[in-house]
Amino acid sequence: MVRLYLFAEGSTEQTFADTVLKPHLAKVGVYLHPPVLIAHAKKKGTVHRGGGRKYEPMKNDIRRFLAQEKSKDVFFTTMIDLYAIHAKFPGLDEAEKLRHLPNKRVEALEQAFGTDINDVRFVPYIQLHEYEAYLFSDPTQFGFFYDQYKEEILALKAIADEYATPELINDGPYSAPSKRIIAKLPDYEGAKSVVGPQVAELIGLDVIRSKCPHFAAWLSRLEQLGA
Repeated sequence: MVRLYLFAEGSTEQTFADTVLKPHLAKVGVYLHPPVLIAHAKKKGTVHRGGGRKYEPMKNDIRRFLAQEKSKDVFFTTMIDLYAIHAKFPGLDEAEKLRHLPNKRVEALEQAFGTDINDVRFVPYIQLHEYEAYLFSDPTQFGFFYDQYKEEILALKAIADEYATPELINDGPYSAPSKRIIAKLPDYEGAKSVVGPQVAELIGLDVIRSKCPHFAAWLSRLEQLGA
């Protein structure tokens, strides 16, 4: 069984990876280590995680893991958002020319990310545009937690129906997937790390991957690591 380290942008992704991705990948021979929050600083020898996503600390932390785990059957990946990506992310200026082509834009950034890390065991993944896009695969599942918001949940479904894929819901400060959910379901803001992964679990990986092609391509690549 190959082993996989996953660097998560926040606790929502961390929990999703641990509770949803881990048991799925185990079935195909990929053992996912407890997901690691991305580093945002290193002070006096201590790595500080969560609460930020500066590029250099994240890159240096990933490289430390790569240096410590030299086996060819150990792989590394990320779950970070394209939404509000850090200004010093590699390839950002060139990728901005592709803003009208979201899939090409995110692929260009992933390619630049992989080149910068420079290790064949690293599988870069950037969420298009953020984690909450997955939840638009079937927003009716929010009803399990917010039954009193029936009309608002129907409004979220109407938003999802406007797009060919939830991954195309844009990344504006008020129109990003998470912002749209919070606008309709204000209680979600303080419960993202708990409710977000559970809604995804209710939706199911099969539905999410059928609705979100960029996510599906990444998941397929991780599955193939165990082949």
